[in-house]
Amino acid sequence: MTSPSLSTSRNGEGRHILHCLEQVMGTVVTIDIYSEDGEASDQIYLQVARAREILQRADAVFSTWKANSPMSRLRRGEITSEQSPPEVTEVLAECAKARQISRGWFDPWAMPGGVDPTGYVKGWAAQRALAALAATEISGAIVNAAGDIASFGAMDHSQAFRIGIVDPFSPSRLACVVELTGAIATSGTSERGSHLIDPYSCRPTARVASASVSGPDLGLADALATAVAVAGETGLRLVEALDDYEALIIGFDGTIRWTEHFPLVSP
Repeated sequence: MTSPSLSTSRNGEGRHILHCLEQVMGTVVTIDIYSEDGEASDQIYLQVARAREILQRADAVFSTWKANSPMSRLRRGEITSEQSPPEVTEVLAECAKARQISRGWFDPWAMPGGVDPTGYVKGWAAQRALAALAATEISGAIVNAAGDIASFGAMDHSQAFRIGIVDPFSPSRLACVVELTGAIATSGTSERGSHLIDPYSCRPTARVASASVSGPDLGLADALATAVAVAGETGLRLVEALDDYEALIIGFDGTIRWTEHFPLVSP
């Protein structure tokens, strides 16, 4: 865990913005806070510290980059899930639910080297960190785990957060803009290559260039985005049938498709 950078500034409307950066589980997580009165109180700083503790704890327990983390030891068979920290039991139970919801297209037990909940736990940790930031003086907050985002509120009472989904064929461009209410996760191969595993063939597979899933919980959205990226159109129809979750896919031919209520602002 590296030391975070912490900065404050004001946007054009005079609202105070607090920005914190962490490195967690091999990726960068940023926290941005918008306050009601334009000031970062001591209470807000305490809440940011708590959010950081949550991210650090997730890194210590679940990082597969650390040889002696409980998750790495579990993968090597040195300990059982019962001998692991309680968070491991909780996350694996949620992963089992996500596997059932996704009809097996998300399956941490099908990963090479043993069970790997990375596709769920990054979003889970970000969602828990966001929960630590709830306060009456905060009008909105974003926890961004390398593009997978958990949020509440807005920049102010009239302007909702908007985020861009990157064009997988041209990373300097946006494929579309989304109005953010809750969480959104995106999965694909443009940045990390063929890292997605088809649980049914146990081979690296992606049937679309990019898949994004929005919903109330980033852990499940993260898992579903992985499932949709692997399953393609089948995954899109699967999310369409779920309550509270929506999806958008970008095909290898550049075609964009989305579920009926995906919060698309402009393609």
